[in-house]
Amino acid sequence: MKVLVVDDDTILLNDIRRYLEEKQYAVFCAQNAKEAKDIVSEMTLDCIILDIDLPDSNGFNLFNVVRQKTCCPIIFLSGYTEEHNRIKGLDIGGADYICKPCSLVELELRIKARIGIENNVHLAKTLQYGPLVISPIEYTITYDGVNVDFSSQEFDVLLFLASHPHTVFTYDQIHAMVWKSPIVKGVKSVQMTIVRIRKKLIEFSPNHDYLQTIRNKGYIFIP
Repeated sequence: MKVLVVDDDTILLNDIRRYLEEKQYAVFCAQNAKEAKDIVSEMTLDCIILDIDLPDSNGFNLFNVVRQKTCCPIIFLSGYTEEHNRIKGLDIGGADYICKPCSLVELELRIKARIGIENNVHLAKTLQYGPLVISPIEYTITYDGVNVDFSSQEFDVLLFLASHPHTVFTYDQIHAMVWKSPIVKGVKSVQMTIVRIRKKLIEFSPNHDYLQTIRNKGYIFIP
């Protein structure tokens, strides 16, 4: 699992890096917002640990910028222990808010929990939108009781989008969450997969386009 730790405290940064590497994480470190944005732009991450008090940015502002590039869980780790800061961190979409000082054991457990929730959220229940039923446990998709044949890649993409209805996802975000690797030249693979999914769904449901294209933005699942 790839984890980015953003904090200007060099000693704390190194302590976290050493501990997580011992737990078999691949750890990347940034001491300011610019370094963090560069790393997020270059690779797919599984989790980000983000301080609020950074030398060139406010952590809350950086969160909003980073969230446009990755869907991975972002955990705030901050010396700001006031309730309004904790509430703000969670309210804007933070996966967790941990106050300093925090034990490295607890930090790793929370990282593990948040990565686990993100990776397995789609397994929580069968998705049903009218006659369309997606079962992650049985790994099947049916329409009005009739099985629709999807490849594993097509299934994973549709499951991801259907798990977040009415939400627009870019090529990069879909590729990162389903392929779990940097997109590089993978835009076409995302496009072709979406085309195949739409074609199969339209054969069963010609009057409703479940997957729609939002020009210059990405794709959205409409129940």
